Amino acid sequence: MSDTPHFLPELVGSMSTGAAGNPTVAMMEAAFAHHKMHWRYINMEIPPASLADAVLGAKALGFRGFNCSLPHKINVIQHLDGLGESAAVMGAVNCVVRRSNQWIGENTDGKGFLRSLQSLTDPAGKSVVLFGAGGAARAIAVELAMVGAKKITVVNRSQDRGSGLASVLQTKVGIDSEFVRWQGEYVLHPTTDIVINATSIGLYDADARLALDLNSLRQSMIVADVIENPPRTSLIGDAEARGCRVLDGIGMLVNQGIIAVNYWSGVEPDAEVMRRALLRGLGL
Repeated sequence: MSDTPHFLPELVGSMSTGAAGNPTVAMMEAAFAHHKMHWRYINMEIPPASLADAVLGAKALGFRGFNCSLPHKINVIQHLDGLGESAAVMGAVNCVVRRSNQWIGENTDGKGFLRSLQSLTDPAGKSVVLFGAGGAARAIAVELAMVGAKKITVVNRSQDRGSGLASVLQTKVGIDSEFVRWQGEYVLHPTTDIVINATSIGLYDADARLALDLNSLRQSMIVADVIENPPRTSLIGDAEARGCRVLDGIGMLVNQGIIAVNYWSGVEPDAEVMRRALLRGLGL
């Protein structure tokens, strides 16, 4: 037997119900390798009925934390010891961090988007139109509200979800917010500063179009899309053609990874290393 000690890697993981986390695995592992961290990021397919056991297992194995995707983002909360501020407001967790041997739930969805957006503008005092009211939209809206956005208009086809999100923003964060039922092509008010597609429209379909009156776009607007594959959606192309500054979904996803690695390790990883690995993982 060798006298050389064997050091086990620090473990973090992704609890999902499918293999969709593979590009994220490549991105995280690239960050660990670049920074010479003896860490591993493991994608685990966890059925909903096994979530409680999986969380206990991760703690028993000494995981530093883990990500979780749908349908675990809400159900995981009952198995945690506490929540970060924005995760508590939105009622959803996608990143769990071990702090003083406690599991603390955070949400990096909105934080990743916010960091990407801040590379172009400070959203404080800005008027935002947000398409969608699902998990990504909810996370983005809460983070924008918490940094002082002036107003958020939630545009959604489902009234229950849309009005529910607008109500959360008003009652829990105290921001001016309204719900508009999405029927036909939405016409942007000229005073809109930031336009965000937080729906799945455009995912794996570069020709899919958002029901938006393109003539209402102004050069002064920033247009963002959460879709990462393809990163150049119809919305991004149409907005760019009209002189708008644009943000694709790759920046949001990379920044989510950066924030998660920092939560778990205290290391601020190299963004370009992670971006290149993610693009390779997505086949782009």
